[in-house]
Amino acid sequence: AELTADNRRMLFVPEGFAHGFQTLNDASEVFYQVSEFYTPGAERGARYNDPAFDIAWPLDVTVISEKDANWADFRSGQ
Repeated sequence: AELTADNRRMLFVPEGFAHGFQTLNDASEVFYQVSEFYTPGAERGARYNDPAFDIAWPLDVTVISEKDANWADFRSGQ
């Protein structure tokens, strides 16, 4: 789903669902709300380029946090 200031769309991600996003321009603003306080020990993740998902990102991935770049392969079960 492409969310823009012009189309004024939003996306609801239910609690417990994985999600990710890519901004398409340098002036992007991201706003999200969560149902609980951040609990580091409870978070899980999937790497943006994990072959299990084969995501075709619209642009090359140029900036990603070290934490997000280092998630294990989804199929490894870790």
